[in-house]
Parts: sequence; structure tokens; C-alpha cells
Amino acid sequence: QLQASGGGLVQAGGSLRLSCAASGRTFVGYAISWFRQPPGKEREFVGGVIWSSGVTVYADSVKGRFSIAGNNAKNTIYLQMNSLKPEDTAVYYCAVKWGTVVQETTRYDYWGQGTLVTVSS
Repeated sequence: QLQASGGGLVQAGGSLRLSCAASGRTFVGYAISWFRQPPGKEREFVGGVIWSSGVTVYADSVKGRFSIAGNNAKNTIYLQMNSLKPEDTAVYYCAVKWGTVVQETTRYDYWGQGTLVTVSS
């Protein structure tokens, strides 16, 4: 089970850190990705990490602003979001699949419940 948290309201230019914690499983062997769904739009890939190697992949829209890191002891993945823009407003989800990071939502097996990020201008 995945538990996403950390969303909230922030002004443009601000920062937030989202967390995705796994209970009942370890992330070893898995890729963990963040997706977001802006209001009225489809869910889109934000970035992901291969847990065992630490290799990360990011969407072009967030490169240089967002970063993903993990905490082995807490079995938790973090999405650090800096220089936030109003267009980053969305419900953010974490998701897990075996193996490598891919951008297709249908390839992921487990999803967190989502956390809302609102960026005001």
C-alpha cells in the first residue's frame, strides 16, 4: 500500500515536498514514479526513480525544478518541488512497478491515493 502526502497551497515560486511511503512492502527491485493530474486534464508523468540504482528520470516540464530522493530506512520516496508555477497545480500520485521507469500510467501496478498541490499566482 502506498501513502502519498505533503500537498497543499503554495505561492508561485515556492516549494513543497511530497512523500510516498510504502507499507507492507519494500521498494527493492521496483521503480517508483510520480504522476500528476491537472484539473480537467489527463494524468501525466512527472518523474521516477529506480530504487536499487537511484537512477532518476524527469519530464521536461519539471527538469531543473523537481527532484526525487529516497529514504531506505523509512521506505519512502520524496518529490521535492521548487520554483513552483501555477501550471504545476494538480493532484499528485505516486505509483510503483517492477523494473524500470516508464511514462505510461497503465504499466504501473500500485498507486497511492493522491495529494493535491495548488500553486497560486
